[in-house]
Amino acid sequence: MTDTTTPTRHDPVELGLDPTALEALLVRARREIEDGTLPSCQLAVARNGRLAVFETFGEAVPSSRYVIFSCTKALIAGAIWLLLADGSLQLDQRVAEVIPEFATNGKDVITVGQLLVHQSGFPYAPLNLFANPTRQDRLARYSTWRLNWEPGTRFEYHPTSAHWVLADLIESVTGTDYREFVHARVLDPLGLTRFRLGEPPERQADITTLEIRGEPPTEAEFAAMFGIEGLTLEAMVGEVTDAALVAFNRPEVRALGVPGAGGITDAASLALYYQALVHDPDGLWDPAWLAAGTREIRGDLPEPLFGVPSHRTLGLTIAGEGDTARYRGYGHTVSPRAFGHGGAAGQIAFADPDTGVSFCYLTNGIDANLLRQQRRTAGLASRAGSLVASD
Repeated sequence: MTDTTTPTRHDPVELGLDPTALEALLVRARREIEDGTLPSCQLAVARNGRLAVFETFGEAVPSSRYVIFSCTKALIAGAIWLLLADGSLQLDQRVAEVIPEFATNGKDVITVGQLLVHQSGFPYAPLNLFANPTRQDRLARYSTWRLNWEPGTRFEYHPTSAHWVLADLIESVTGTDYREFVHARVLDPLGLTRFRLGEPPERQADITTLEIRGEPPTEAEFAAMFGIEGLTLEAMVGEVTDAALVAFNRPEVRALGVPGAGGITDAASLALYYQALVHDPDGLWDPAWLAAGTREIRGDLPEPLFGVPSHRTLGLTIAGEGDTARYRGYGHTVSPRAFGHGGAAGQIAFADPDTGVSFCYLTNGIDANLLRQQRRTAGLASRAGSLVASD
């Protein structure tokens, strides 16, 4: 049976949050629920290891959980850091040394580190989720994958492919199903029992149904916003189409636990996960590897569409200096040291070490207007970044 316990909340003022700034954040979150743009959303704010805000708006309740898409990558990163710390994996280790089936079509040179910073060269390598691939199915599929470019020479976001390989690295070196590993070694020690990767159908009743809302923007609107002529919706989304996202309504896909996209949680649990990344009070992670995952840019080749530095840690992104933080979903007010990972449909989760605040926003509304979706994410992140008054 799914845990439906409502997380304990603490007084936001006692945790140093500004009430006026907090109300502005909540007003912004409610806006697109009230106008019908989105069916529901959920957000959470935490600080000093404690939950300050947990709100649900629209057609959902506090016990509802959401598919978090690529916000899941922060969980896989946390698992990989454990294996780097104990020596089970090394950054410069070739994947094929652990997974021999991977050593085909030039992929034998790809390293563990390149997977984590999206420099592997196979961003759109396919894997049929509806076939419910077993480990043996995945290994056979890897042998057919080909490179789009030479590993290590460019950055291109790998929506799901690299994280399937990371999941099989976990299984290869631990002898444990990757889902069981992240639960037993990361989530359960943190007490985050509502945060799961792969839920059987009998535990899916509290998961919100994904809905497509609105109409896509025109090419002219894209050009006006980004200043890039000819930029299309197809170029922006790649394999992350609306149809691919609503596939996560299917019980078998939710049960599969797609390692780069299939996490299921509530906003409070994800905000508290980021508090653990800031403070690590129980010493779950080795400090050096935690820093490599949350503080240090380990891959900075430019993002291909906009040309801005990718600012990749070992699994996450760093906001960085200047206006380019908005391209990474962090808005305009967080510190350059803020770290996190966004997800499709406008999901966002991050922590800012300078303020100690972590923030998570989730929705089951897939806004077909990608520009409106990105403005919403940036607006929410900017307000969350302003919750603590500067000295």
